[in-house]
Amino acid sequence: GPHYALLLIPYALAPMIHSVLLGRSLGIYAVVCVSVFGCLLVPAGYMLGYLATSMLCGVTAVHVMRQLRKRGRLLRAGFYVGAVAVIVSCAFNLIEVRPLFDSGVVDRWGQWEAFGIACLIVFSIGVMTGMVVSGLLPILEGIFSLTTDISWLELSDLNHKLLRRMQLEAPGTFHHSLVVASLSEAAAEAVGANAMICRVCSYFHDIGKLHKPEYFIENQGEENPHDALTPTMSALIIIAHVKDGVDLAIKNKLNPRIIEVIREHHGDSLVYYFYRKAQEQRKAEEDKVEEGLGNPEDLPDIDEKNFRYPGPCPRTRESGIISLADAVESASRSLQKPTVQKIRSLVDEIVFNRLRDGQLDECGLTVRDLRRIR
Repeated sequence: GPHYALLLIPYALAPMIHSVLLGRSLGIYAVVCVSVFGCLLVPAGYMLGYLATSMLCGVTAVHVMRQLRKRGRLLRAGFYVGAVAVIVSCAFNLIEVRPLFDSGVVDRWGQWEAFGIACLIVFSIGVMTGMVVSGLLPILEGIFSLTTDISWLELSDLNHKLLRRMQLEAPGTFHHSLVVASLSEAAAEAVGANAMICRVCSYFHDIGKLHKPEYFIENQGEENPHDALTPTMSALIIIAHVKDGVDLAIKNKLNPRIIEVIREHHGDSLVYYFYRKAQEQRKAEEDKVEEGLGNPEDLPDIDEKNFRYPGPCPRTRESGIISLADAVESASRSLQKPTVQKIRSLVDEIVFNRLRDGQLDECGLTVRDLRRIR
């Protein structure tokens, strides 16, 4: 009969695909669309049953798949969808229940057999929908250049060759990246951003330091190579790690979102330490000139542009969060005898300075978000 055709429809297919690839809000949108437009295709007598089954199965799929980080969760979603479909189909008589309890029925075993087959069909379609979506995801991600939380979880493997290089060649930077990942993940969860993107991008945000690891304080021993360089040259080496990181990421075919974070995590902020050191050196030279011990033509020119990162500023919430976590983790290393109050003051100072400098203007973080992130 025509009601059997309704039992074969994969009600949750579109909602599951949209929810995984584009988020829960578009998953709900897909539920409404397929339910309403599907009503135009089914026989008039079965319209209400189809609408109820489609809506409830779709909403169930979207709800079960929130924070999807394992492919097995798709099969679990299919299991729940199948169970809901069986219950709703029975409620709206798409699967006939009344003959099972009708005393006038002669072939009661045949009725139970038909009932069991119908339930098995509906439940199997739900489970198979989850399996099909699991198989389609890699293809759809490649076609539309999307990355699901499942793929981000796979990218978080610390055995990636770049991360293994960092463990050996720049262990200080590797530890710094792990701490930034934990900080940014917690902040992202607090404001509803994508915590998995924050974690993975934090692992790779400083891979450019592999080019000259010894010039970064977290990898230095007793000797500091910057002591033999001018502040301008030191700043150029520090700033270059962004470009070097982007080059490494492109060569190793990392996800485009990771490349964006590498490019944006410093924005166009100032390398303040070496800029201040250059100003101090110029002040010392000016004092010598005033005393007649120096030549005014030998005074170094200090251009602030030479001490700023190339940018752009963070343009996503995740990039902005990583930018703040990176700055906080680096600055906190210099605290002497850290206390809760010292750390709180440091975090507030860094966030407010970034805000005043315009580094967070394009990332979409609100004042409420920044309070929670702090």
